[in-house]
Amino acid sequence: MTYPLAVLFDHDGTLVNTEPQWAEAKRAVAEHYGQTWTVADDHATLGGTVQDAARRFVDRGAPDSVDEITQQLARHVIVEVAGDVPFLPGIPALLGELRAAGVPAAIVTNALTSVARTTADAAPDVLTRIVSHDDVTHPKPDPEPYLRGAELLGVAPADCVAVEDSEPGVRSAVAAGMIVVVVPGDKPVPDGPHRVFVDSHEDVTLDFLRSLTPRN
Repeated sequence: MTYPLAVLFDHDGTLVNTEPQWAEAKRAVAEHYGQTWTVADDHATLGGTVQDAARRFVDRGAPDSVDEITQQLARHVIVEVAGDVPFLPGIPALLGELRAAGVPAAIVTNALTSVARTTADAAPDVLTRIVSHDDVTHPKPDPEPYLRGAELLGVAPADCVAVEDSEPGVRSAVAAGMIVVVVPGDKPVPDGPHRVFVDSHEDVTLDFLRSLTPRN
């Protein structure tokens, strides 16, 4: 068997660049509630869940629940990306290589299933599974999301490679027993065991993934 048997991708900042859409959604929701969403708020919630952002609105006096605000944010992003999924450079080519080689892939994200589904639908023969915040008890940085992703693909975690751009996601995948390819993100990810850093998303090809050595 040729390593990796499966590839598990984070969503925002790894497969797609929807950060501008999320930032705009948060600003729009803040305006709706008479609040302000700042760059500092963006950085404070980076790598967290949508619920973390929604909770900030509630804590500042928004009259709706965290779940209701979460759905507002998700709907805004889905409308913005529908029909024009903003894949990052190199990602469509990599997904094509995985499809041709029959290597299954999954999205493992702290975002909502409804948002990740928009991306999966744009690569239906490759991104066959989604593990989102909705599907786990303990989201990233806990290993549960990546363990669940490997289980859904029917592959042992050690036979998978993860692709991530944030420290919480990297910690989650490493704790699950995977080698992690770290692509550039908004915040630097510290060096550490089982982390392989690349300069660009376009460096992540199937040949590159196959060059990695499983920890076992």
